[in-house]
Amino acid sequence: MLRAHAARSFHDTASSISSLPNSYPRGEAYGDSRRNQTIISLLNVLSELSNESSLDNDVNLPPAFEHDAPTIDEKLQIAGSESFNKFEKRMENLDKELRNFANAARQLGSSVGILSSGFRLRERLAKLLFLFRENAATLFPRKISRQPREAPIIHEWTERRRTDNQPLSKAHPDPESFPDQFAGFAEDVVTFLNCLNEFPEFTDDAVNRSMRAFECDLKYWASCLQEYKGQFRYPAVQRYIHDLTSEIGEHVNNITVNLSMFIEIGVPTIRFAQHHAASNLLNLSTVATFFSIVTATTLQSSCRLTDGVLETSVNAFWFSSLVFSIAAAVNSLLGLTWKQAIYRSPGHRVPWWVLIWIKRSPLVFLVMSVACFSVGLMLFTYTTKQAVTSFGLAVVSAWFVSERWVFVRYHGQIWLDDAINEATHRMLHHCLVVAMRNVIHWCIFAISGLLKRVSFQFFDMITRIGRRNHTLPTTHEGPPMDDLSHHHDTSTSVCSAFTEHPTSIKGLATEDSKPSRPAIARQRFKGAVRSVIVMQQQKAGRPLMPQRIPSFDWNSAMGMSPTRPSSVDLDAIRGPRTTLIPKLKTLEPVQDLSVHTALIRHLQFSPSGKYLATSSWDRSSVIFRVDDAFSIHAILVHVRGFIGQVAWSDSSTLLLTRSPRGIKVWTEDGFCKKTIERPHSVSSVVWLPANETQFFSVEGSRVLKLDIKGRVLDSYYFGGIQLHNVAVTPDGQRLLGVGPLLAAPNGMHPSRTTRVEKCIVVFNIETRTFENQTPVFNDVRDIAVSKKGGNVLISFQYKTPPQLWKMELVRDTKDRENPYAQTARLILRHTYEPTAHVDFVGPSYFGGMDDQLVLCAGKAGDIHIWERDTAILLHYIRPQMFGGDLTCVAWNHSADDPFMLATGSHDGTVHIWRTPMWDGSSDDGSYLEHAGMSVVDQHTSSPILRPPPVPGSGREHRKTALTIHTKTFD
Repeated sequence: MLRAHAARSFHDTASSISSLPNSYPRGEAYGDSRRNQTIISLLNVLSELSNESSLDNDVNLPPAFEHDAPTIDEKLQIAGSESFNKFEKRMENLDKELRNFANAARQLGSSVGILSSGFRLRERLAKLLFLFRENAATLFPRKISRQPREAPIIHEWTERRRTDNQPLSKAHPDPESFPDQFAGFAEDVVTFLNCLNEFPEFTDDAVNRSMRAFECDLKYWASCLQEYKGQFRYPAVQRYIHDLTSEIGEHVNNITVNLSMFIEIGVPTIRFAQHHAASNLLNLSTVATFFSIVTATTLQSSCRLTDGVLETSVNAFWFSSLVFSIAAAVNSLLGLTWKQAIYRSPGHRVPWWVLIWIKRSPLVFLVMSVACFSVGLMLFTYTTKQAVTSFGLAVVSAWFVSERWVFVRYHGQIWLDDAINEATHRMLHHCLVVAMRNVIHWCIFAISGLLKRVSFQFFDMITRIGRRNHTLPTTHEGPPMDDLSHHHDTSTSVCSAFTEHPTSIKGLATEDSKPSRPAIARQRFKGAVRSVIVMQQQKAGRPLMPQRIPSFDWNSAMGMSPTRPSSVDLDAIRGPRTTLIPKLKTLEPVQDLSVHTALIRHLQFSPSGKYLATSSWDRSSVIFRVDDAFSIHAILVHVRGFIGQVAWSDSSTLLLTRSPRGIKVWTEDGFCKKTIERPHSVSSVVWLPANETQFFSVEGSRVLKLDIKGRVLDSYYFGGIQLHNVAVTPDGQRLLGVGPLLAAPNGMHPSRTTRVEKCIVVFNIETRTFENQTPVFNDVRDIAVSKKGGNVLISFQYKTPPQLWKMELVRDTKDRENPYAQTARLILRHTYEPTAHVDFVGPSYFGGMDDQLVLCAGKAGDIHIWERDTAILLHYIRPQMFGGDLTCVAWNHSADDPFMLATGSHDGTVHIWRTPMWDGSSDDGSYLEHAGMSVVDQHTSSPILRPPPVPGSGREHRKTALTIHTKTFD
């Protein structure tokens, strides 16, 4: 743009110069004319450059890579800036909560540790935020601005005066200090948590769990990032560090929420507990002062009484009480001052004897003062003959001491009354007491029996004496009739009263009966149960309350509504896309191959283009002959295990099929040459370039070189990386592998909520060294290398789009002995963004002539085709109407005209896609007319959002003439 602007300015100047009249003399004009001609020639050259620049701008092509820096479009700029702004807001919220916590903790005793650790943590947050901002500003320069160098990070927490424009006392951290900053951040978090747990009055498990998990992840990241020392200015590592902001932000957000709850609940609880302890000491000091006043007053009245021993003892005890009360008051004030000081040491850091003296001495001295005063008072009451008063004081003191002992003994679980009842119960059930009670009961029973016999004999003797002295009357003596009638009426009235008021009589009887209270309680319990049952039955008929939906939905927050992409104007496109876009627009399914009965896991065209091999979970692989109408060439049946991959050799004469614990070698005609059993799980197989007898087997963290006879020729160990797949460079010198780390270099593992680190590794086969290790944030699954070896295609799981990396060879600065030594380096070039969020399936592949295309399939059945070097979406195939979600896709590299690809689906069907034959000498309009489209459709129809083909039109010529040739081997 600057070049075009300068050329345009110079062109205008040249026009103005040439149009000016020549007013100089002939002698001077001769020299000036040559100078003008030179300037005009220079301006003409710049004008031509300006025209070329404007042409490039009209074409609207992305700028060429400068210094191999990764191309970042506006969408990535916006997404990256939004991610960093969200992370920055979370860090600022945590800093705000830490500042609020510091203000609230200043009122607590022994808060110097938590204040110091909190300010150190805030300083660490500011340093990390500065580093992350610098990293984001490098990746997204148009959206993120750098922090001014003179701006302070954070000031030390001191009471000295601070100014806003105070210069930094420490230099800004360097990007190479990321591992050290993470390790220091973990230490600061643990220090803050330990200082927080030094308050025994309140412990929050939520804060402990969140901070412990954050500490574990920080140490894990610090250990993993140590492997990238010297690479923190590389775009790949910078992008990985930027992706970590989402994980760190989640931890920071959890800590912020838990810390806010701690400020609202924990700090008031701690303050109340400390205030309660200080109130106790203040009360002890008040009581001790009162006792000292009372003791001094009584001592003044009794100090003159020195006649006898009792009087002298009273004075001695009261004087001792005065001394102990003063000591209790002084130690209480000392302990109160110590507890309220913010700089006091925590309890576990104070010597035991100092802690006991501060906490227990006031109460001990006060008890001793009270005891001495009480003894002196009892002696004084004895001298004045007031024993009752002394006895009551002794009983009350004993009761107070007993309550204290019960509290210390049972930690507040029972009261003194319960302890007395329990002691009484135990004493009564003691064997000696039981024996004594039995003896007493037997004695009482014997004495009562003896008294009964004696009394019976005594009354019997009196009766006999009375009979001897008196005679009985002969007439009947009884009550008069009136009295009898009166008694009868009374009984009748009582019965009538009973019949008229049965409830009152029954209530009277139940009150007198013993089980009245349990019966009433049982009736109340039954009534409550009946009420609950009735309420549940009433609620059963009502509609249930809807389930509460959380206010924050991760999927809705992360998801983006699909937007309608803009149509691509073919007239504005220059270069190969002029040919590619109309050709790709004619891709349509031409044949369905329904052979498998289960999911198709993988498929691949042979390098010669004559065959298509598929692998399915129905324990079979099929080789199709590629022709106008595909036909079955051979069916390869496996007895055990699902078939996860097929791999053709470069000559298309041998085929490898991979099962979980074995590899089979087949000929192109379906003959099994060898079955290779492996002791470990095989995740991938790759042929060596230009080699028909050797291949690589990926097994865990090792890559084994095998021959077709199953012999192990060599083994390469990739450390703690669980390899998912590998690719070989065309020269056969390097292996590129992808997979997650089993553990950090220090042996640590991340927490359950954090992803493990994934990486791309470049391994030199000759030197057996790692030339490059690049971290990636998302779950990487597959890797592919272009034919020329300069481009590396990385595939991820789920909704993460594929990426293109450039592998270049640079001088190895570590090898000083060999100045010509080279090492590989990976640079991220493109991220192939779809028009909307897509759930990708299977690996991505190169396609087209010289691998100029990148294609990937979506689970719903859509297919995306990008241009490799510009990451422009050339063609988008909508989900088709035939059933079954897609599982994999493959491109036929040998057929550049027409284009051909195959897709596998869940229902076991293979769909063949093809473009019509086209004569390259014809123009675009004739080609589109040959494909069934008019030239008007070329300009009006979008290549991305064109209507899907009619299901019937494509199926009319999907004829499947299958010739079955079956081979079955173990």
